[in-house]
Amino acid sequence: MKIAISYPPLESPKGTPLLGQNRQFQWFNSPTYIYPMVPAYAATLLKAGGYEVVWDDGIAENKTYTEWRRDIQRRAPDIIAIETKTPVIQRHWNIIDDLKSLMPDTKIALMGDHVTAHPQESMENCKTDYILTGGDYDFLLLSLADHLIGGKELESGIWYRENDEIKNTGKFALNHDLNMLPFIDRELTNWILYSEKNGNYKKLPGTYTMVGRDCWWGKCTFCSWTTTYPSFRTRTPEKLLDEIGILIEKYKVKEIMDDSGSFPAGKWLHKFCTGMIERGYNTKINIHCNMRVNALGQDDYNLMAKAGFRFILYGVESANQSTLDRINKGTKVKDIPEACRMAKNAGLDPHLTVMLGYPWETKTDALRTVKLAQEIFKKGWADTLQATIVIPYPGTPLFRECKENGWLVTEDWDRYDMREPVMKCPMTGQEIKELTQELYKVFLTPGYILRRLLSIRNMDDLRFIKRGVKSVTGHLTDFSNKERCDS
Repeated sequence: MKIAISYPPLESPKGTPLLGQNRQFQWFNSPTYIYPMVPAYAATLLKAGGYEVVWDDGIAENKTYTEWRRDIQRRAPDIIAIETKTPVIQRHWNIIDDLKSLMPDTKIALMGDHVTAHPQESMENCKTDYILTGGDYDFLLLSLADHLIGGKELESGIWYRENDEIKNTGKFALNHDLNMLPFIDRELTNWILYSEKNGNYKKLPGTYTMVGRDCWWGKCTFCSWTTTYPSFRTRTPEKLLDEIGILIEKYKVKEIMDDSGSFPAGKWLHKFCTGMIERGYNTKINIHCNMRVNALGQDDYNLMAKAGFRFILYGVESANQSTLDRINKGTKVKDIPEACRMAKNAGLDPHLTVMLGYPWETKTDALRTVKLAQEIFKKGWADTLQATIVIPYPGTPLFRECKENGWLVTEDWDRYDMREPVMKCPMTGQEIKELTQELYKVFLTPGYILRRLLSIRNMDDLRFIKRGVKSVTGHLTDFSNKERCDS
């Protein structure tokens, strides 16, 4: 049996769709390709199970839809598995119907957070054969293949058709042991596609790992992956260390982003850092991770820096305590600059992510967030940031709150692409975009530019800054008011 894990091209004047391994969807004018971890595990599991696997990322391969369609027909897989998200689900419905007209005997499976929240919707709106709900769709895709070829019982969480009736095997269960997963087959999954076009890599090539699924806090009301991962699990520190050893020796990787929603802290983190130092990996590779602003102290940051960590990403979201409480962030505004200060003192490079367009925030509130980010950058406590418009993804508590309060402007999923607000807000869409652009302008201040120029020590630093300039220019275009903007 041949199984294709596919990302069909999604051609649009908006740019490149940031679809795989992404909790919040955006179209990027400056292409970024993130290594999709769970689909890569799926491909590896299937190959280990004796199946023929086709890694088919038409987006990262920069194919046209016509080219991709021709190639997938030539490859003639028995199953095509497609990861989807809210802003592109309607496009995927059309693609699936096109594929079924082209290859009626090929089985198609959809997976991801949107179809986990609304499985019935996609079963009714396109000809997909299966929907794999929950975040462990690597294990579920193997279960589906074993069922089709050998009649094994399907795991819970799978939707299917039987005699034109839509059925399912019940609620998905996150009961798989992540330590049983094989290390990702990087050749099979064409890892090199994702090794350079990522603005966070200073040294190339870079790659991803994902030791945890997904976030040990896991309560933020806006996060789409709380739908797929309502509970947190992790592999052992030793497993990640062994994988890093392979990435260093076999693939000559220079930087790794571990994309767990929040990197494990406490004893797990200390054991991992100690292992990095004892094995000497800390001198050979840099580690990136997501972290909560209230999770660590100065000693922790110092240990991480010694262990080879460089880039640390904080989900700041807002500088208004009432908003942090309302979205159940579990942090205090005062934690934000303090975490950045401690991380910077340890020699790390903090990165901030902030959001604008909350239904309850006024322009004055939003300006408070902009001002905090500007102050942190002025003090040199952060190096990069990402600004986004708040999107209420189906399945999240924020989406349910929007429905209850009548805040949604539209339920046309195509418009949930962060090019406009889709929730009613005291600010206009134009004001939200202008403030988003204002956040990106922290990169254009004389003080920031001078610090970046003084930080250049080698060609890696210079190339990193050049990529950063291109990325910032792209983001300013992403939120241009030339784009669709409803108030």
